[in-house]
Amino acid sequence: MQNIELKSTITCPECGHRKMEKMPTSACQWYYECESCKVLLKPLKGDCCVYCSYGTVKCPPIQEGHNCCAS
Repeated sequence: MQNIELKSTITCPECGHRKMEKMPTSACQWYYECESCKVLLKPLKGDCCVYCSYGTVKCPPIQEGHNCCAS
């Protein structure tokens, strides 16, 4: 069994601000507001959440080899 990382550092593509966040394990996070420039981040095409698009660590379901938010 692999260890799942629950913290990821999100980097804003607009201003470069970085912040470590704890990822939710029971829901996808589709939006994230940069606390520096206030831009609203959304997942890039093909990604399931903001952590997969802008984080240093993919979301927990992807780490486990599942589709994010799949039931």
